[in-house]
Amino acid sequence: MDPGFRSPLLDFFRRGEVARDVRLLAAQGAFAPRAHEQLALLILLLDDSDPEVAASAGATLNAIPAESLRAFLQRSDVPMEMRQFFADRGIVASGNTAADASAPLTDAQNEEDNDNKAEDQLLSSLPIVERMKLAMKGTRAQRAQLIRDSNKLVAAAVLSSPKLTEVEVEAFAKMANVTEEVLRTIAMNRTWTKNYGVVSGLARNPKTPPAISMNLLQRLNERDLKMLTMDRNVPEAVRLAARRMTVKGEKS
Repeated sequence: MDPGFRSPLLDFFRRGEVARDVRLLAAQGAFAPRAHEQLALLILLLDDSDPEVAASAGATLNAIPAESLRAFLQRSDVPMEMRQFFADRGIVASGNTAADASAPLTDAQNEEDNDNKAEDQLLSSLPIVERMKLAMKGTRAQRAQLIRDSNKLVAAAVLSSPKLTEVEVEAFAKMANVTEEVLRTIAMNRTWTKNYGVVSGLARNPKTPPAISMNLLQRLNERDLKMLTMDRNVPEAVRLAARRMTVKGEKS
């Protein structure tokens, strides 16, 4: 069943691009960036092709107190598909106080703060599971490093972190050493692209797919558009498109 909630990390699970050991840990509640995402992951993994993963997801869901689920379902931003899933299990919203969706409903490991966990070692040397946990729960400096991780799942975890700020997203949009997948994910997020800095960063980033860059040109101000016509780092197609828009603007 599709839980109706989307995030960069969840999209990888939907597409079946996640290794079994990672799926198993997610089914056990180890990846818990926020309640929405945790429940969506568990619902998805109930239909996993691996019986152990599916059984673990079911056990984790069953272990969540019904009271916590009812409080969570009280939130107005819970997807209808998720409400229906729990309604079929006899759990519906109740109570006057909605749960905090920024906190997980269960965690397989009662970890304290992860902020200093990798202080004395290179993040790249950590196992993928540990890198994913830091991507979602670590510090801003760790996210800045992990967004460049060669494993796309780790970068997706950064973009799914509840601690991620718009300022960080703007910085990521300007990075030329992130993958196209990261830039494409940022460009597809309507909330992030309401920020002019994000739009400008994507349009001027040489790693952004040209189709995306050219689609963003119309949102640039005159000054940034003119700068783009002289930027030799961006693809020629983007530079020429910016030049045509500049000339058209001058004629009008």
